[in-house]
Parts: sequence; C-alpha cells; structure tokens
Amino acid sequence: MKNIAILLSGRGSNFLALSDAIEAGKIPARIGLVISNRPEAAGLQHALDRGYKAICIPSKGMEREVYDQLVVKELQAENIDFICLAGFMRLLSDWFVRQYPQRILNIHPSLLPAFPGVHAQRQALCWGAKVTGCTVHFVDEQLDHGPIILQHPVPVLDDDTEETLSARILTHEHEIYPEALKIVCEGRYRIEGRRVLIDPAPDQLASRQLTIP
Repeated sequence: MKNIAILLSGRGSNFLALSDAIEAGKIPARIGLVISNRPEAAGLQHALDRGYKAICIPSKGMEREVYDQLVVKELQAENIDFICLAGFMRLLSDWFVRQYPQRILNIHPSLLPAFPGVHAQRQALCWGAKVTGCTVHFVDEQLDHGPIILQHPVPVLDDDTEETLSARILTHEHEIYPEALKIVCEGRYRIEGRRVLIDPAPDQLASRQLTIP
C-alpha cells in the first residue's frame, strides 16, 4: 500500500475525489499527509474533518526553494511514496521535483500540451477550440509538461462560458485522477520517453481470458 500526500491551496474537490476512492478501497493507498500553503483553504478543513494529518505551511513572501525545503521535510518525515497536486497554486522548484522524480502527479483542465498554465478553460474559449478536457500527468521541471498518464476529452459548446466549461471538465477530473493514481499505485505502467504505457488491470485480463474462444 502506497503512502500518499496531497498538496492543495483551495476548495480541495480533487482531494475529496481521491479520498473517496481510497476510502472505498479502490486504490491501494493511504493518505498520510495533506499540506496547504493557505490557512483559509477549504480543502485543509475537509482533510481535518476526515481525520487526516493536515498542516498549513504558509507560503506568502517566501522564496520558492526555501518554501519547498520546508514541505519536503514534512513529506520525508511521513515516508511519502507519491504526491498528488490538487489545486496547489504554486510552481514547484526544480529542486523539489528532483527529490521525487516521476512520483508527483498533477491534474490540469485541458488536453495537454494544449493550454498549459493558468485559466486553461478561458484559453480554450478564446482560441475557439471545439474540444478540450483534462489531463493527469507526472510533474517534471517544466510547467504542465511531464509524461501524460490519462486524459479525457470534453466538447466545447457554442454557449459555454468559462464557468460552465470548467464545471463539466471538473466532473471528469474527479473520474480520471483517482483512476490515474490507482494505475500508479498498482505499478501498472512504464515510461518510455514521453509515453506512459499502461498495463491492463487484473480484472481486465481475466475478462479477456474468459472471452478467448
């Protein structure tokens, strides 16, 4: 069973989706630590309400790597295997990423490499995209750049606003983030260059065997 940390800055809806899947026994993991950089983050209170170890390390006014060293110290103390960014509104330093290579996951509201950075939904509307979506990827030293684990497309409707499009994308974020974490925790993947190759789940293999004539 893998030991997971969640880093968040806001309401924590993706954290709750991950927590629900873990508590339901769908992911072989436990949440060992939740960290927020904002004391007012609703996700921090959700974590405390669910009985997780949850702490705030305020980031305001701190240099990036100095802050990251404080966070990594807490992660190492809890023997964290994988880190999930769930609306964590800070860029990680290269130093941080090097401490956990291919062990940090992020969810982004676009089909990367399209529309990286902030306001991805607004970018999709401004560009007139017909399809956008969401992406779970490993974090590397570049912004929204690491190898892609899972994606889900979402059509852009003619009457969409940034709010309506964001809401529809978020529904699928809550689906693919737990699925991606499950794949990673079960070790059903390998990385070749920029490609994440995923092996079938045991139940999928069993189903295939039953259908072989």
